[in-house]
Amino acid sequence: MHLPPTDSRSRVLHVTQPVDGGVARVVADLTRAQLAAGLHVTVACPDGGSLAAGLRSLGADVRHWPATRSPGPALPAEVRRLARVIGNVRPDLVHAHSAKAGLAVRLAVRGRVPTVFQPHAWSFEAVGGAAAALALGWERWGARWAARTVCVSEAERSRGARAGIRGRWAVIPNGVDPGRFGAVPAREVDAVRLRCGAGPDAPLVVCVGRLCRQKGQDVLLAAWESVLARVPGARLVLVGDGPDRSRLAARASAYAFGVAAVPGGGARPGEPAPAPVLFAGAVADVAPWYRAADLVVLPSRWEGMALAPLEAMACGRPVVTTGVDGAREVLPPALVPHCLVPPGDAVALADAVSGLLLDAPLRTSLGLRGRAHVRSAHDVRHTAAAVAAVYAGLLGGAGAARALPRPVGRPVVASTEYRESTHP
Repeated sequence: MHLPPTDSRSRVLHVTQPVDGGVARVVADLTRAQLAAGLHVTVACPDGGSLAAGLRSLGADVRHWPATRSPGPALPAEVRRLARVIGNVRPDLVHAHSAKAGLAVRLAVRGRVPTVFQPHAWSFEAVGGAAAALALGWERWGARWAARTVCVSEAERSRGARAGIRGRWAVIPNGVDPGRFGAVPAREVDAVRLRCGAGPDAPLVVCVGRLCRQKGQDVLLAAWESVLARVPGARLVLVGDGPDRSRLAARASAYAFGVAAVPGGGARPGEPAPAPVLFAGAVADVAPWYRAADLVVLPSRWEGMALAPLEAMACGRPVVTTGVDGAREVLPPALVPHCLVPPGDAVALADAVSGLLLDAPLRTSLGLRGRAHVRSAHDVRHTAAAVAAVYAGLLGGAGAARALPRPVGRPVVASTEYRESTHP
């Protein structure tokens, strides 16, 4: 993915915490595109993971910003460290990704530098009670220090507006690189199925995501016993790691069907791999896992617009997901009746998964439609172009505008740029 060169050397600082999952992939994709466009890109993030190393390999200036994933007693020190980074980099624009980075950036900058805040799902959805009230109160207050709030779906924007968050909005749906997910060597796909103990005829369901409450793997495990009753021999693989891994593994092992770790992903000596539920851990490349699957499932409790369904459809695989923010905007209309279930509803999830596993022609048809939809509506080049348009509007420079690529296929949002609103 490349943008045409520009004579502008605008300095963009991305700030992100977390450094894994979909947020990290969005930051990496934007960094790659903006470097190719000739922008000077710096990323502030916690070091020591694959994101920082990958960004350096792209040629980005990476600054270590030690920060925890959630707000806590260390926040004042984190804000001071970030202020020092900002003072050293002297960016023309700061782009904050996720609630934690958005909190720290807006406290450190306070509107003195054009600031783009991209929540990647609202913080007040992740907690309850007093914590939710505090998070919402902050988002309402902190909105004054964001020159643009970028939402990845109209549903995410609407949810924020209904919650009383005011400001100037830009809706820029997520995108993926069709080339990355369109061609995976057959030997890599075969290797995945072998690791899963899935022969050529064993139905394989793959769930990709951080192992945490948001992603709803516990709901999928609750549904899985019913799936096995209807589709004997089916296998489920959870790809990813996170704070809930031990709890999920214990829950899975409590069922009669058992649990094991994938060889190479933490199996104990002598432990058999071919169990109906397997934990693969974090993987360097998720594409072979999607391509090996007969069906991909993402049972999230909340999202802005999840990348996993887009990635799965880019691989030509049907996906079952929950009707959270962004889900209806991700799926083409033909897939909605078969692929969308209520969040937290294990019975509906089991019905949808079982029905598709038992209907191979329907799975093939849905996979083809999904792939065509992603290629036309969710190409990451559209996302990069729309973000560049936001930057151009804030910086007021023709150089940033010239960084916009020629649109490919159907634009991801209105015209070739972005949809902006000042309405609550």
